Amino acid sequence: MTKWTKIKAKLPFTKSPPMVAVVRLAGAIGTGGRTALSDETLAPVIEKAFSKGKPKAIALEINSPGGSPVQSALIAARIRRLAAEKDIPVHAFVEDVAASGGYWLACAADDIHVDYGSIIGSIGVISAGFGLPVFLARQGIERRVYTAGKSKSTLDPFRPEKDEDVARLKSLLDDIHVGFIDYVKERRGGKLGDNPDLFNGEFWLGAKAQELGLVDGQGHLIPTLKRLYGDDVRIQRYGRKRGLFQRFGAEIVHDALASVEERALYARFGL
Repeated sequence: MTKWTKIKAKLPFTKSPPMVAVVRLAGAIGTGGRTALSDETLAPVIEKAFSKGKPKAIALEINSPGGSPVQSALIAARIRRLAAEKDIPVHAFVEDVAASGGYWLACAADDIHVDYGSIIGSIGVISAGFGLPVFLARQGIERRVYTAGKSKSTLDPFRPEKDEDVARLKSLLDDIHVGFIDYVKERRGGKLGDNPDLFNGEFWLGAKAQELGLVDGQGHLIPTLKRLYGDDVRIQRYGRKRGLFQRFGAEIVHDALASVEERALYARFGL
């Protein structure tokens, strides 16, 4: 914004340039660690972005490898509810990655813009863990578990895996996957291409994702907003603030573990 534009905005009886509120959604999605994206931590940020200063539009700046499907759904639902209530368009701009839950967030927008190297997709559901029964046996450790309810110790990592437990887990994952697919189809509508690999967990770079209908085009935030709302468009950024205790290093171990998990998510996409 030029100096003259700033002066005009403060003068009476002059029309203010349009303002777009930018909400940054960067990191893994979940409730673990202070850096994770969750509905609880993002609610005040998103609410403020939609309500302060009469924004012409909302822009989501996304860089997320995914995470919790529930938190993804809650955040996206909040964005859609406010967009409908206030009749404000929402644009998504993807940086390195919008995969899995990150793509779920992108679909909360009315259109999705990417870089040519952005990683898009991974429309699937995953559950991962470790099995340690052999390790315990080699160490001469006996695990004793007593339950009321035959399924209470389902998928206990210290016991041998049971076929019925795996079948039950896969059934749950399939149900979540169906919900994910339905949401993408609802939001992207007729834009989606007819590709059998679209919902199998595969991911693509920006240009191919556009060809498949997962995104609308290639474009970066500032030039795209100027094209849509004029060269004098004002940008107001909103993001999560670090708490006092976090700034002084509280809960270091907890946050460190969360960071390891987040790095593992990014590593799946070579990032």
